[in-house]
Amino acid sequence: MPSLYPPPGGCYNPPNRIREGIRELGLTREEVLHIARLARVGLSEEDVARFQEQLSEILDHFDVLRQVDTESVPPTSHTLDLQNVTSPDQVCDSFPRKEILGNAPLPEEGFFRVRAVLDE
Repeated sequence: MPSLYPPPGGCYNPPNRIREGIRELGLTREEVLHIARLARVGLSEEDVARFQEQLSEILDHFDVLRQVDTESVPPTSHTLDLQNVTSPDQVCDSFPRKEILGNAPLPEEGFFRVRAVLDE
């Protein structure tokens, strides 16, 4: 399986097609399957082909945005000058632990027991 990390000094998705002067970036079938495996999603062959096309188009749109000259644009975190409006914290009683854990399939010593997801 190909590496998901770019080679030193390289690009993850080298251009492989040209359309109207815009480089089109494409995902391979193997990359789509790898993304599906990371997301733990099963895909049919039809899904793989459809997602390969759709995800490649998304990457193409990002490539167009990457080509926009933003040198004179100051860094911005938001387009509007907004500030967070927060209220002060208020101390209050929590829900009863027994009531909350009553919905848990495997409560253990006052906590939720969950299946390990990092065992690979």
